[in-house]
Amino acid sequence: MEDAMTPPQQKPPLPRRTPRAEHPASAKIQEAMAARDGLAAALRAAGVQLPVLDVRTPWPDTDGADAARPARYALVHLGVCSAPVAHAIAAVIRKGVAG
Repeated sequence: MEDAMTPPQQKPPLPRRTPRAEHPASAKIQEAMAARDGLAAALRAAGVQLPVLDVRTPWPDTDGADAARPARYALVHLGVCSAPVAHAIAAVIRKGVAG
């Protein structure tokens, strides 16, 4: 049983969003941004648009010691979408698999 005076465990920082233009992007971030843009274009060509496509890295914004640390990886964040958009994505995938 935890003591009521025990401080809660700190959560790790949330991934930061796509780097701003004033901060040069590492090769990993550039790769993720190219993948995001390619996915967005392919979905758009199929008539599907996700409301949020972003690139995230594991470090907080460029404050303190993390500011100079190069990203070891970056993730394409697909965000959330409505049920109709999810159905449209599934239909596009099924069509491509069957094609």
